[in-house]
Amino acid sequence: MNSKKNLFLPFILTLAISLSGCFVLETAHAAKEKIVRATKTVLAQAKASNSKSSKPNIVIVITDDQGYGDLGCTGNPIIKTPHTDKLANESVWLTDYHVAPTCSPTRAALMSGHWTNRTGVWHTIMGRSMLRANEGTLGQFFKENGYETGMFGKWHLGDNFPYRPEDRGFTEVYRHGGGGVGQTPDVWDNAYFDGGYFHNGKIVDAKGFCTDVFFEEGNRFIRESVKKKKPFLAYISTNAPHGPFHCPQKYLDMYKDQSGRIASFFGMITNIDDNIGKTRKLLKDLGVHDNTIFIFTTDNGTASGRQIFNAGMRGQKGSEYDGGHRVPFFMHWPNGGMDKLKKVDTLCHAVDVAPTLLDLTSGKKPKGYKFDGVSIRKVLEAEGKINWPDRMLITDSQRVKDPIKWRKSSVMSQGWRLVNQKELYNIDKDPGQTKNVASQHPDQVAKMQAFYDQWWAELEPTFAETTELHVGHKDHPVVSLTSHDWIGGPTPWNQGHNRSKYPLKKGKSAKHEGHWALKVLKTGTYQIEVMRWPAESGKGINEELVAGADVPGESKAFRAQIGQRIGATAATLRLNGENLETKPVNSGAKKVVFETKLTKGKHKLSPFFKVPEGELGCYYAVIKSK
Repeated sequence: MNSKKNLFLPFILTLAISLSGCFVLETAHAAKEKIVRATKTVLAQAKASNSKSSKPNIVIVITDDQGYGDLGCTGNPIIKTPHTDKLANESVWLTDYHVAPTCSPTRAALMSGHWTNRTGVWHTIMGRSMLRANEGTLGQFFKENGYETGMFGKWHLGDNFPYRPEDRGFTEVYRHGGGGVGQTPDVWDNAYFDGGYFHNGKIVDAKGFCTDVFFEEGNRFIRESVKKKKPFLAYISTNAPHGPFHCPQKYLDMYKDQSGRIASFFGMITNIDDNIGKTRKLLKDLGVHDNTIFIFTTDNGTASGRQIFNAGMRGQKGSEYDGGHRVPFFMHWPNGGMDKLKKVDTLCHAVDVAPTLLDLTSGKKPKGYKFDGVSIRKVLEAEGKINWPDRMLITDSQRVKDPIKWRKSSVMSQGWRLVNQKELYNIDKDPGQTKNVASQHPDQVAKMQAFYDQWWAELEPTFAETTELHVGHKDHPVVSLTSHDWIGGPTPWNQGHNRSKYPLKKGKSAKHEGHWALKVLKTGTYQIEVMRWPAESGKGINEELVAGADVPGESKAFRAQIGQRIGATAATLRLNGENLETKPVNSGAKKVVFETKLTKGKHKLSPFFKVPEGELGCYYAVIKSK
């Protein structure tokens, strides 16, 4: 009997161990299932908070100098843009969407919903790239409608109060200065890698390629907004693929069979594409993808890709022909029924974006604010052709101090383009704008000329309203000025210019023609510091700078140039055309300090150094309230 019991003992022990293992496995499985159910519940709750009944989020990605033909989905045979192509094929695609032929004017129209020439932004430098303080912005519109608002990358609508994005409704800002990394208002010695950026007004250091940094910061903002359960507007504006042409090596290697310029240009675009993929994945991971309006567009025609592919268009960046201002525009929003490819050939413009987004989100516009653009919601949502009235739109390139009538202009209708007042093209039959048919259609020419005349007459009175830099505001007692905003004369707009003594030429007769337009808010005594190098450089006025490190790509980084010695003997404070005071430039001096009374109102400030070639404008100045 005892022996039989002993025989069964191993079996019983094995059974017990087996059952115990099953129990452990079952318990683990149950725990895993519980975690999965909990995760699904969290995601469902997140999606519920971002359902059709809630305000949709908005992500706008706008790139710099990328044209209509610089994408795989538009037919480019070389470029690699799989993520953007996928977005396009899941979006409403505006195939006849237009902007300004250069960057700041486009951004002004997009932000405000107003014609660029109305906003004071018809150039990219020379004090004509600052969005007038009375203009509304997407940041303001959506902040007032309860959104978290963030801007990342390129602003290019003003670097001083009250023109900065943080002054215009954006509560989270991470940007470079001026129109690009390494331009004069930017952090000194910046290049496209491992730079310094302005985070809510303060300079911070960052590691990595600039585009990656801007998207990472945009993604951080998106995460935080979702965590707060707040709708968000994320405006991600890259300076790439604008020159200088720098790019991470792995992207250069993708295009090693192309010229150095094309490899850098296309490499920057593919890098942007990878970041678009990461941001879209993040939206899915956070459960907010379906209720996010995701827009991809660009600011003007291609700057470098025309030699490869230009989608059959004439012209490139800066041109009045379609190649200068017809750009891609994709809008994706699953909860809004915009998740399948639908190409729309209705004529649209950047001025339509703000009113359209407010309409789609049921947002309120500021009282009394009248858009130049219109909501194209019906066009976006229509299943087929709709009865959309033909209208005329205008774009022009005014890269001059003051606008000139008919300069590099295009009056557009659904089927026609009137270029430079006298050239008429049937855009349906001749999309490449090769055959001027003005003589055959005089009535159409006259109709479009009349529209332009009326448009110009309405805007022209605003052209004399110079956008001034504000001085004497109680909350902004220190104002930093750079040569980027000189009005008149050659304007040194990048740090390469500053290093090379631009615009000096050989001789002894150079005159400083530029000035800063000031709006002094309070009469008082002000301290004005003038410099050849920015304060953060720590360098003396007559000091030569050694060349800094270069970065990968076709171009030479601005900082990789020698900073030339100017040989200044004196500095003169010129105000409103009058030389008020001259002081010597002492050995080793980093700045010359003046003190003067400024009366409330408008002034022209133009301090300069006396150099062997004549007068050289002070590239940098700091004004302090006393």
